[in-house]
Amino acid sequence: MRTALLMALIFLSANITLAQSSEWKQLFDGKDLVGWKHVGPGEMTVEDGLIRTHGGMGLLYWTGGKLGDCVIRVVYKMRDHNDNSGVFIRIPMEPREEWMPVHYGYEVQIDNEPEKSNEDEYHVTGTLYSLTKPLAKPGKPGPEWNTMEITLDGPRTIVVLNGAKVTDYVEGQPVPERKFNFEPQRGPRPNDGYIGLQNHSDNDVVFFKEVAMKPLAK
Repeated sequence: MRTALLMALIFLSANITLAQSSEWKQLFDGKDLVGWKHVGPGEMTVEDGLIRTHGGMGLLYWTGGKLGDCVIRVVYKMRDHNDNSGVFIRIPMEPREEWMPVHYGYEVQIDNEPEKSNEDEYHVTGTLYSLTKPLAKPGKPGPEWNTMEITLDGPRTIVVLNGAKVTDYVEGQPVPERKFNFEPQRGPRPNDGYIGLQNHSDNDVVFFKEVAMKPLAK
């Protein structure tokens, strides 16, 4: 009887832990940018419950601490048929200007048509900007909504966009050489880091409806 009760308690505890790990924590409440900070040119505002980009290039980062071993979910849409933005991950420290995250973190790109800027598919939505080649190109044009889920699993980064895997990268895998001076410096990134949203330019307007995270179930 005692053994059966103990096993039942262990099973219940495991289920509670699993339920807790599957709960999303909203990092943006749809009302204001409390808990977020902007660096660099331009700004972000909240309009009709959405984060809206203005000008740039700048970065709005979450000040609540470093994230690792988790899934980050970002729901966004472009104002026009195509606009440029990005989700930054693995930033080693709180940024004080816009270029540090580029060179010391990773940018998960938002740009369905990089060829119009004389860039190649290493710069398409869902890739680690200029570092990884897309496994698929499921980005939807504006003003359709896109759901991006970024898994940080130790040194592994997985990006799933609209249900299709675009990136599966592990630290140390080969990457192409830099072609442009605005591309990130090559080198390892930390397992844990700050995250942020990019405002790219006056011509690029992107809206974010949701930014959330949940720990990986271990």
